[in-house]
Amino acid sequence: MSRKVLLIEPDYKNKYPPMGLMKLATYFRRCGDDVRFFKGDLRKFAAKLLCEEFYFQVEEIALGKHFSDLTDYIRTGQYRFLDKIPGFRNSEKEELIKEFRHRFVEEDYDEFDFVGVTTLFTFYWKKTVDTVIEAKKFLKPDGQMMVGGIAASILPEQMEKDTGITPHKGLLDKPGVIDPDNTDIIDRLPLDYSILEEVDYQYPANNAYFGYMTRGCIRNCAFCVVSRLEPEYNPYISIKEQIKYVDKHFGKRKDLLLMDNNVFASERFEQIIDEIKSCGFKKGATYIPSNEYDVAISNIKKGYNLRGYFRRIVSIYEAIANKLEDDKELGDFYLKREELGLLYPETATVYAVLQLDPIAKAYYDKMFKFGKRVRYIDFNQGLDARLVDDKKMKKLAQVNIRPLRIAFDHYEQKEIYEKAVRMAAKYGISDLSNYLLYNFKDKPEDLYYRMKINVDLCEELDITIYSFPMKYHPIDDPEYYDNRDYIGEHWNRKFIRAIQAVLNSTKGKIGRGKEFFEEAFGCDVEEFEKILWMPETFIIYRRKYDKTLRDRLADRYTSQSDEDCDLANEWWEKFQKLTPKRQEKAKKIIAMNRFEDTDYTCRDRVVLDVLSYYKIKR
Repeated sequence: MSRKVLLIEPDYKNKYPPMGLMKLATYFRRCGDDVRFFKGDLRKFAAKLLCEEFYFQVEEIALGKHFSDLTDYIRTGQYRFLDKIPGFRNSEKEELIKEFRHRFVEEDYDEFDFVGVTTLFTFYWKKTVDTVIEAKKFLKPDGQMMVGGIAASILPEQMEKDTGITPHKGLLDKPGVIDPDNTDIIDRLPLDYSILEEVDYQYPANNAYFGYMTRGCIRNCAFCVVSRLEPEYNPYISIKEQIKYVDKHFGKRKDLLLMDNNVFASERFEQIIDEIKSCGFKKGATYIPSNEYDVAISNIKKGYNLRGYFRRIVSIYEAIANKLEDDKELGDFYLKREELGLLYPETATVYAVLQLDPIAKAYYDKMFKFGKRVRYIDFNQGLDARLVDDKKMKKLAQVNIRPLRIAFDHYEQKEIYEKAVRMAAKYGISDLSNYLLYNFKDKPEDLYYRMKINVDLCEELDITIYSFPMKYHPIDDPEYYDNRDYIGEHWNRKFIRAIQAVLNSTKGKIGRGKEFFEEAFGCDVEEFEKILWMPETFIIYRRKYDKTLRDRLADRYTSQSDEDCDLANEWWEKFQKLTPKRQEKAKKIIAMNRFEDTDYTCRDRVVLDVLSYYKIKR
């Protein structure tokens, strides 16, 4: 007997799809189970489930366009949603929908045999815990619930204490984890991309193959939890068959994102690169995208994740309609969809989709043509500069890698890092990127020097390096695991906020361009220190408040209305003239980054004059 399976990702923002849930979806579908995926507000999901039951009972295609109104009524009980539906009030259907509203209030939801919840970073702790607690309401009394992922693996005892669920720690890398007699190793299964069709959330990185060709890391860095999540280093995992599976079932992906934590540590590195090349990602790689219509129809014919592919095919119909220029063709296409109940995914059926197929396919093939596109490989977690040598870099240059990510976590690794970058440039790898850890044991000037090294290397080697300063956060510390309040020993709240203020204007990254960098972070470390202490308004609007900066950049920027405004340097002059004792007092207050009168006590008029600049708003 097949099981009803619900896979849930909490409603936080994230770049990458939930790989663990996508593997679980493959596992359960291989078992013949009914799988559905949800990301978002589980109360809305509950109302949607109840509305689906209502639809099943009334079987009225015309109500398809009112699915969201009926769902909103079930969730809120507000009659204004029912008033939008012609002839609905004071009917038998209204009495029936009231029964589903009552079930919603009583939390009498549809129940599942298995409920799985993934977790990400611990600073999403409250949202994650709330999701797990709410998800328990969808589980049958004798059902099985699994909570896994990063946060659950790092803080399992706290997760159990807060939710009452004993989480699964680490990887799903052993057979029989869910069903004792099943020999599948879930972590090695291909991803089920169809579940992404079931939700409205759009993952920024979605058109890619996701996977691992190694697991674990030979390092044990103090700021990293990989050694606990993946304690054993596995030097080689083939990805070729997974890519073939994805191509066949879900269509070709543009890029290959490998999440390996230290691929350079593998003694089978050359074999890994050769396999990546054979999968279509050699230097200069291109591909022709799959026909999305054919993929959707193929899966609908097979009955594979009909919920997801009904949503997909209806969105394709909409794309076709938006391109139809002939009014008659547009009208006929709409009427045919209306007749077959294909205006909305909730009323779609396999029979109806196949009836419309000859018309829709002809339109799609005529309107949507796809040529060759460039594709890239990305070792997303970064490569270990300490393990780089000429032979490895030459081999790596044989694949279409973009960007090459090389870790630069500590200024002390300057020579090792620079050597790796120069070696990459030597073999024609010109697009690089890295995260720059700060707020750990580093000093603020260490971050400045690392950023400047990247800018200087770009100019010297004619390459591009995008740097992403990343604030360190101890995700398993009892005091900080559920917040972002940690401040490193050489940092303070004002410094952290100053970096964030600059990054907000640079969209979180530092790219190529010396003048751009010097405007944002200062032309030397002394000016960088000035920016760290500078009032936030002056940081964000430096061109408005800093005449020295405007003069320095006069050939690039002009400002008419603000040409005489120089409050930034007025503040700095007063700040520097403070006596050592007064400056120490001022710095203690500024470091807290709270400038309301109630947040500090100071009666020194000279210090208060300096502090007054921190209250200036644009």
